[in-house]
Amino acid sequence: MILVDTDVVIDLLRNLPQATEWFASIEDEVIILPGYVAMELVQGCRSRAELGIVEQQIQGMMVVWPDPETCNSALAVYAKRRFSHGLGLLDALVGQLAVSLDLPLHTFNQKHYSGIDGLVTVEPYGR
Repeated sequence: MILVDTDVVIDLLRNLPQATEWFASIEDEVIILPGYVAMELVQGCRSRAELGIVEQQIQGMMVVWPDPETCNSALAVYAKRRFSHGLGLLDALVGQLAVSLDLPLHTFNQKHYSGIDGLVTVEPYGR
């Protein structure tokens, strides 16, 4: 199972060669998409046509939502690291979901997640 962040899916939507090659190389893996990431992708759409493309792209991915305990942990981390690390709301939720699933988060935004203890981030391909 591979947990992906918004930036990785955006690279795929933009047909970045490195992203499409990486996704093709892991086709046998289950791709997990945090529900908040799916919503962030929808939020970035500027038209119904773009929404259709996003929906088609994420169709084969498993959308996963945090349970209440994970949300409570995210709130605690967010309150603790909001000012010291500039931790964002969605980053706290996505990062804490990765911790709760005991999966590395595939992302290029290591700085965004630096305040979350126990989180492992992985850059999935070179840019």
